[in-house]
Parts: sequence; C-alpha cells; structure tokens
Amino acid sequence: MDNDLLNYEERDVSFPPAHTAEHLLNQTMIRLFGCGRSFNAHVERKKSKMSFHLDHKPTRQEEKEIERRMNALIDEDLPVTFELVSRDELPEEVSTERLPEDAPDTIRLVRIGDYDVCACNGKHVRSTSQIGRFEMLGTNWDEHEHSFRVRFKIV
Repeated sequence: MDNDLLNYEERDVSFPPAHTAEHLLNQTMIRLFGCGRSFNAHVERKKSKMSFHLDHKPTRQEEKEIERRMNALIDEDLPVTFELVSRDELPEEVSTERLPEDAPDTIRLVRIGDYDVCACNGKHVRSTSQIGRFEMLGTNWDEHEHSFRVRFKIV
C-alpha cells in the first residue's frame, strides 16, 4: 500500500461487513437483472435495505438466487483492495454521478476481487470471508415505480 493510501481518511460506517456486502449486492443485482446500482440504501448492523429499479418483479427463484450468489461470493474469500486514482483515470465502469460536486480530484476505488469496483471512502473488511452470512429478510416490489427493495442482515 502506498503512502497516499495510508493517509487517506476513511468515512466511518456503522458496520464494515454489511457495507462490503452492499458492494457485492450492487454488483450481483447488476449481473442478474441488468440494472444500475441501488438508488437508495440504508446499511446498518442489525438490518439493511437497498432498492433497485428493475424491469420486472423478481420471482421467488430469482430472490433465492440473489441470496445463493451472495453467500457463494462471501465464501470465495475475495480480497478487498483500494487504489487512489484521478478523476480522469477512473475505469469506464465506475460512475461519477453520485460523487459530490466538491469531491477531490483523487478518488478512492474499492475493488472486491475481479467482481466489483466502485468509488467509495467507507470502511470495509479485508476479504469477503470476513463478512459472515448474507440472510435475506424479505423483499418488496412497487409496480408503479418498478422498484425492488431487498432487506437483509449479516450474521
């Protein structure tokens, strides 16, 4: 790790294992449903929820597949690594639309193996095996908004 990363100040998050799972769930939903990252997330120690815009209501089988994939990724013990890049060096798959206008020119990328990369300055676990088990608590579908909310906890 270079000196810049050692001096980079991480944003406090309530529970790094759930925050790291948030990254995995975002990428899992992108791969399963071709959607974007969550548009609303509340990630906590006791329970978390994330909402996604989808083109259809997921079936029970698709919901079970989300949970299965999440736990398989956790079991893979993927490394969680960081790198600092300038805004003009961001990989194509990393969106800047959620960065605040006053964000610095140097952006911290969080990579989870070869599975996910995004800009984030929160605290994370060192590898996915430190997350625990992903347990889906329930889902909600809003037909009008085509919004799918996933409620989960990390145990």
